[in-house]
Amino acid sequence: MKLSVVIPAYNEEESLPDTLRTLYQTLAKYGIDHEICVTNDNSKDKTLTVLQQLSLEIPTLVYYTNPGPNGFGYAVRYGLERFTGDCVAVFMADMSDDPEDLVKYYYKMEEGNYDAVFGSRWIKGGKVIDYPAVKKYINRVANFIVRMLMGINYNDTTNAFKLYKRETIEGIKPFLSPHFNLTIELPLKAMVRGYTFAVVPNSWTNRKYGESKLKIKEMGSRYFFILLYCLIEKYFSRGDYRKKVVAARQPAEAGN
Repeated sequence: MKLSVVIPAYNEEESLPDTLRTLYQTLAKYGIDHEICVTNDNSKDKTLTVLQQLSLEIPTLVYYTNPGPNGFGYAVRYGLERFTGDCVAVFMADMSDDPEDLVKYYYKMEEGNYDAVFGSRWIKGGKVIDYPAVKKYINRVANFIVRMLMGINYNDTTNAFKLYKRETIEGIKPFLSPHFNLTIELPLKAMVRGYTFAVVPNSWTNRKYGESKLKIKEMGSRYFFILLYCLIEKYFSRGDYRKKVVAARQPAEAGN
C-alpha cells in the first residue's frame, strides 16, 4: 500500500528541512513505500528554494506551487488532487505532527482494512506539548460542539492529521472548504457517508519556527458553515452520498 503525505506550506522555510528529513527517514526506516507531496502555497519567503534544495537529497519528495486561490484548505486540496498513493495523510509542515504516529496510522489501516484512520490527542496515550492554553480551551469547546451536534464519539475532529484511503477521498468529494475548516470537512463527511475508521492516540508539539497560520477569529463562522453542511447531509440527504457497498457474488452451486 503506497502512502502519500500531503503537506501544505506557506512561509515555512525554517520548518521544512527538519520536518521533511525526519519524515523521510522515519518512513524509510520502516520500509514504507511512499511519496511526500508538498504544496507551496505561494510563499513569500524562501520556501520554494528550500524545497528545490531538499528534493536533491530526498528521493520521494515532490512539490508543487499553488498559483491561487490560496489558503490552507486550497493548498491541501491542491495536493489531494495530485497524490499517487493508495492512501493519503495530511501532515503539517511545522513538525507539530509526529512521523512515528503516521506509521501507526498506516499499520492500523492495513491491519483492519479501514477506510480512514484518525488520531486523537485527547485519549489515553495521546499528548500535547506546549499547547497554548487559550487555543486548548477553544479546541476542547469546538470539539464538544461538533460531537454533540453530529452525535459522534470522536473527540478530535479539528486535528488535520488523519489518513484516508484513495477511495475515501474520492467518495467525500467535492470539497467545499478553502481554509482550516477543511480539517473538519474531511472526517465529518467520511463518517456521515458511512466510511469505516479507527482512532489511535497521537501527539502534537507546538511549532519551533514561524507563527501559526490559524486565525481563530476568522474561522468561527467558516467552521460553523461546514458543520451545518455536514449536519444537513446527515439528516436530510436520504443516504444519496453514502459509501456504495458492492455485495460479493455468491459462488454457483455445483451442477448449476
